[in-house]
Amino acid sequence: SGYTMMDPICMVENQNNQLTVNPTALEILDKISQPVVVVAIAGLYWTGKSFLMNCLAGQNHGFSLGSTVRSETKGIWMWCVPHPLKPNNTLVLLDTEGLGDVEKGDSKNDSWIFALAVLLSSMFVYNSMSTINHQALEQLHYVTELTKLIRTKSSPSSGEVDDSAEFRSFFPDFVWVVRDFMLELKLDGRNITEDEYLENALKLVSGEDPQIQKSNMPREYIKKFFPKQKCFTFDRPTNDKKLLLHMEEVSENQLECSFQEQSKNFCNYIFTEAKTKTLREGIIVTGNWLGSLAKAYVDAINSGAVPCLENAVTTLAERENSAAMQKAADHYSEQMAQRVSFPTDTLQELLDLHAACEKEAIAIFMEHSFKDDNQVFQKKLMGTIEKKKEDFLLQNEEASTKYCQAQLKQLSEPLLENILRGTFSVPGGYNLYVKEMDKVEHSY
Repeated sequence: SGYTMMDPICMVENQNNQLTVNPTALEILDKISQPVVVVAIAGLYWTGKSFLMNCLAGQNHGFSLGSTVRSETKGIWMWCVPHPLKPNNTLVLLDTEGLGDVEKGDSKNDSWIFALAVLLSSMFVYNSMSTINHQALEQLHYVTELTKLIRTKSSPSSGEVDDSAEFRSFFPDFVWVVRDFMLELKLDGRNITEDEYLENALKLVSGEDPQIQKSNMPREYIKKFFPKQKCFTFDRPTNDKKLLLHMEEVSENQLECSFQEQSKNFCNYIFTEAKTKTLREGIIVTGNWLGSLAKAYVDAINSGAVPCLENAVTTLAERENSAAMQKAADHYSEQMAQRVSFPTDTLQELLDLHAACEKEAIAIFMEHSFKDDNQVFQKKLMGTIEKKKEDFLLQNEEASTKYCQAQLKQLSEPLLENILRGTFSVPGGYNLYVKEMDKVEHSY
């Protein structure tokens, strides 16, 4: 089911250069069994990211709008709300806090946070100010580091292989939002669209100048890795300085009409175009899996490894399949215990009950299992059920023996009494005894 959070919560914390996943955030995600559409927004402080987040959440508060820089909140903040257009989907908003914050001077962790936002999202929004220029592109140096920070396969193939097709298959779509956009959308004297503006800004610039080379890298990688690129330009929200400082208290009609219109277009685009998060082979990610993924990636980073998509999917599969196996095995035990009354009349009766319960258990496993390649977990489950079946057979045998002994004791009681009385110790008594014995055997 879905889940509505009243306020954002820190999901990945970055304290003392250590990334940790907040357990409360995991608990929240664990309750979300719906597929998730994950939108991450990255960008420097003071670029109005929070305003966009609040717009997408359909609130005008929530992410505090940066009038105070929360240095304790470095990391990734999360907000889950029902998706406004996709029923049965939850919209998960991720805000990467304070990238490129000068005081912090810890760009290594900034890079990891950026990498995590890319790994977890299905749409990635980069937010910058005024124009897309050298400086704006250089601030995206994080994109060029992604190739060092993320691997797609657990075993690197021989030789330096171009991973871009692999990356492209799981990277989110990319949206560049330019705020307080001051230029006219014109190129060589003709009007151009925002997307054309971005396309032009991402064209590689020729020249040997190291500065140029440096801003060419992110250009190349954005085009190579992110399957889709889109651009939105926003006018200034208002020219009133006082209002700018308290954007969360400003009512919509105090903002410039063009800005309101642009916000609306941006939100509509995200709502209609952002896809449900999927992994390889179209595996749909639900809220609880998103939590497991975040945990798997952060654990990998902390252990000094390179987060690897293949391994994360394996970790996820093992977790899910172990749980599915447990659920199925428990169902088998419970149902057998309920339906079998020992001893059964025939062995076949017990075997039929076993077959029925086993079938249900397998159906439960199938429903909850996930990429159980080579049926490793299903085989394990069959082994477990086989052991439980043996137990039930033994119990049945014991119960049967006990039952038969009790019957025999009851039926042969009159015979024993007659023996003690000496009823058969008379001439022809033996024939009498045989007759009685036959009766007992017959009754038994």
